[in-house]
Amino acid sequence: MRLVVAAVGRLKAGPERELAERYRERTSKLTRSIGLHPLDLLEVEESRARRPEDRLEQEAAALTRLMPGNCVRIALDAGGQPLTSEAFTQRLGRWRDSGRVAACFLIGGADGLAPGLQQGAELVLAFGSATWPHQLVRIMLLEQIYRAVTILSGHPYHRA
Repeated sequence: MRLVVAAVGRLKAGPERELAERYRERTSKLTRSIGLHPLDLLEVEESRARRPEDRLEQEAAALTRLMPGNCVRIALDAGGQPLTSEAFTQRLGRWRDSGRVAACFLIGGADGLAPGLQQGAELVLAFGSATWPHQLVRIMLLEQIYRAVTILSGHPYHRA
């Protein structure tokens, strides 16, 4: 199963990009041993449309083009469901074991994600009820994916 993080906006060079890349690399080193493909981190440009509705529509179209067919769609949103690392890992393992082609995690831009992307998601995931900068959400998601992969592989990274 492929792991895809598709996000609106580009991380600029600096500590956030370095940390995101570190988690992507760590994850990718472990994925093959547990039946997953290396993690893909894909970015789309933020829309420059004037109206928020138009921006959401354009960004949703760009994100949709990046999603593999028959993927599990996971939308990130502050109004979503918070999961423990263990529950997140169990879901990832179930999707992998059920033969899903990919798990595609979607992170919106400044206006969030278009309602259609959230409504069609199998999971709307939140990292608490606070609003987080999109750069930090990306890093937090990459860390949780890495943590899940380490749990699935029996690696001692995860400790309660």
